[in-house]
Amino acid sequence: MIRHTTYRPDGPRAVEHWPVVELRRYTLRPGARETLIDLFDREFVESQEAVGIRVLGQFRDEDAADRFVWLRGFHGMHARAEALTAFYVEGAAWRAHGAAANATMIDFDDVLLLRPVTPEAGFPLPADRPGVGEGAAPESRIMATVYHLDAPVDDGFVRFFDEEVRPVMAESGAAPIAVFVTEPAENTFPRLPVRTGVNVLVWFAAFENTDGYRAHLDRLARSEKWNQDVLPRLSARLRAPAERLRLAPTARSLLR
Repeated sequence: MIRHTTYRPDGPRAVEHWPVVELRRYTLRPGARETLIDLFDREFVESQEAVGIRVLGQFRDEDAADRFVWLRGFHGMHARAEALTAFYVEGAAWRAHGAAANATMIDFDDVLLLRPVTPEAGFPLPADRPGVGEGAAPESRIMATVYHLDAPVDDGFVRFFDEEVRPVMAESGAAPIAVFVTEPAENTFPRLPVRTGVNVLVWFAAFENTDGYRAHLDRLARSEKWNQDVLPRLSARLRAPAERLRLAPTARSLLR
């Protein structure tokens, strides 16, 4: 299985195991993304982590100008319910700034509830997060790839990914740094909807910059192993073409 503790030469990173992770994709009102990012990075990072939520990463979707994507982790489904209640119902930060955040959004229901395929398959993250107003957004890019299946992801598909897909991605410059599958448990905080009836495997890769991401796509497009062997077998297992998200971390994103 996947075991990584570093993925770029910018210092050591430790894999953090969060049994439950949300991948949240928000569609925003035209021109409102920077407003939400400024508000989020200033008011909603420490305030969530104070109640037991781990804010893993927040991003601009580079292929959708009005899309904001972010990730957060929880110690479990019961802990998720408690933490979200503490933040959204009882917390001062959401009480003060929630209306302003909601005013930027058209849709916030595109949420995948996930769990890591193994404890070692979580995100490798740095020890420290930049402070508010410290530095600019990094040049690094994160790629999230979503595979949709007709049935729950089983050990056979995870093994296929690990033994067939991952080596090709690594050879093309996109070694997976974290891999997740659908968390099937019932939503423990119904006030915030999550997508139901979906079966996904989601994997992430990191690049030093946009050029690294483009180089990966170019190498993959020229890979005979991928195009003539692995991709056809992968596509036969999927219910729809893979989704690929090209994400630019904000200044305070841990995942970068």
